[in-house]
Amino acid sequence: MTSKPSPTVFISAGGTGGGIYPALTALEALRRVAPNARYHFIGSPDGMEGKLVPREGLAGYHTVQAGPIHGLNPLKQAVSAAKILIGIGQTWALAGRLRPAALLLTGGWVTFPVAVGCWLRRVPIVVYLPDIEPALVIRAVGRLARRILTPVPESAAYFPPNAPIEVVGYPLRQRLITAERAAALAHFGLDPARRTLLVFGGSRGARSINTAIGAIVPDLVADGVQIIHLSGELDWPTVQARRETLPESVRRHYHAYGYLRDEMGLALAAADLAVSRAGASTIGEFPHFGLPSVLVPYPYAWRYQKVNADWLAERGAAIRLDDERLGEDLLPTLRALLNDAGRLAAMAAAARSLARPNAADSIARAVLAACHAAPYG
Repeated sequence: MTSKPSPTVFISAGGTGGGIYPALTALEALRRVAPNARYHFIGSPDGMEGKLVPREGLAGYHTVQAGPIHGLNPLKQAVSAAKILIGIGQTWALAGRLRPAALLLTGGWVTFPVAVGCWLRRVPIVVYLPDIEPALVIRAVGRLARRILTPVPESAAYFPPNAPIEVVGYPLRQRLITAERAAALAHFGLDPARRTLLVFGGSRGARSINTAIGAIVPDLVADGVQIIHLSGELDWPTVQARRETLPESVRRHYHAYGYLRDEMGLALAAADLAVSRAGASTIGEFPHFGLPSVLVPYPYAWRYQKVNADWLAERGAAIRLDDERLGEDLLPTLRALLNDAGRLAAMAAAARSLARPNAADSIARAVLAACHAAPYG
């Protein structure tokens, strides 16, 4: 009796990173439990995934045409519709050639033509929703999915009552999960006697957070706080120049970086409190580390970040601040938290109670289960 060949798995995500990072984390888990499978990633021609994914050493990286429909004028809608139709055809041909046993989607415009193209080939689809509230694309492709995986139970309210939903949590990469506080303090050269504030706004940064924190660094250091500030790539030259103007007594407690990749877990492990946007990763990373947070949702997009921030805040793990009030509210909010050890400890415990440590493995298991139902599997 011949053994069944190892399956081919398609993974697709796009956008600014909110869907890409969970997809890469799921890939890491899939490789751990099914190392002999072949993994192909499908992205868009000009997306962020084109920079992040190729370094993962996949069997293949492919691009298909895609575009948004919602919120565009009729001419741009027509152009996007044409791209989507082309992308569906490209995916249909790719699936016919590579014969995937399953498709994992985690969000982004590109996932719509990929989902439809694979659905036409009868490829089982697993959808992972990174944010609590699904985007329109996720809601649409969810109708084609064999399984919809969500980070929290409350996400089910955005889908039909009979949707095939499983709550798995938010997936975290192994190098982040294994980060420990003692190693983190040593890595960044931090003072164990000082409280550590971590400030970040994503890989590209958040200008309003960078500006607000830059104005109060001397006050925080004078209060006995040390700061890890990840400015993002766009504002790094400005933040670096500003840091050089500070007295040495302040600079030695103000650790500024443009971006951290492999060391992000260490930054989270070192922190006693975080200030950040409220992207999808906050509902996974902060609970894992029991990290209290001050969340500032990005104001110029749909409400996904506000929903994430409110979910943590309503459970006692975070405080939400409005972006336009940062200049007035950030320093008093931080002082109120950092000077109240009991409140900070309660927020840390509340965050830790929300952790779901095995999310990546749960996603991998769902994808591999779908492989068994595939016509090509």
